[in-house]
Amino acid sequence: MPLDKLQLNNERQYKNTLLGISLMLVSTLAFAGMHACIRLVSDTIHPFEAAFFRHLFGLLVLLPVFFRDGFASLHTTNLNLHVARGTVQACQGLLAFLAITLAPLAKVTAVQFTAPLFTTLAAVLILKERLSVGRIITLFIGFSGVCIVIQPGIGRLDIGTTAALISAVFFAANIILVKILAEKESSVTITIYQNVIATPIVLVIAIFYWSTPTIWDLFWLFLLGTFGTIAHICLAEACKVADVTALLPFDYMRLVWAGLIGYLLFFETPDHWTILGGTVIFACGLYLLYYERKSTKKADNIYGTNES
Repeated sequence: MPLDKLQLNNERQYKNTLLGISLMLVSTLAFAGMHACIRLVSDTIHPFEAAFFRHLFGLLVLLPVFFRDGFASLHTTNLNLHVARGTVQACQGLLAFLAITLAPLAKVTAVQFTAPLFTTLAAVLILKERLSVGRIITLFIGFSGVCIVIQPGIGRLDIGTTAALISAVFFAANIILVKILAEKESSVTITIYQNVIATPIVLVIAIFYWSTPTIWDLFWLFLLGTFGTIAHICLAEACKVADVTALLPFDYMRLVWAGLIGYLLFFETPDHWTILGGTVIFACGLYLLYYERKSTKKADNIYGTNES
């Protein structure tokens, strides 16, 4: 490959990684907003019912896109994968919503960050992604930040923490399925099928815990569905343009957002462990950006030397 083409390819790869990271950050912020909405309705609406409305209103948010594109947005050759992902998403959502109502936001989010370890292993074994030294370092530094946050409560595994831990396994499976689907299908198609399949599954569970929502509850539930849809579209698009192993360290930013929202809305004051762990996670993300850029320049220089 000529030097200029290789440099262009490396630069394009770096820009795609940067775009993927930006989308991942938007996704983490939207997920944090979604979690805040769950807490806001938790006094009157059971988390399983909230999970149902999350998917139902998520579909409504996508209706304008469906009217614009028609049935073209439903075209797929991977229906089995969509069914698998919708089922996984339903299980993950039910467990995560339950955990959020039983434990502080920052702690639930921290426990769910065991998911990147499972996801990274699956990405290497199933998706054949490269696992560079820099990505390994940032992954484990980020995870160490999570361990710092949950250290004070590590001796006791309550229901909320257990639900968060199991949901992390489903989240890891979800990421891998999104990455596989994103190779051939649009982010909108992936998100539509997720909601179409997950909604009836969650409804079967939610109906046993049903209570009639108020107008105010419906407002927060609609916002919940909107945040959830934005989060999953950005997540799917991020997986489409960048490697999962490059994106995962930035998923740790959900912990930072959760800590801020918990403090501002629910008066959950972050302790020194949360602050220290959040700082480590933020520094981890900055290092990955530096490493990815440095690796791109190094590849260009090595090729240039070989050419000469």
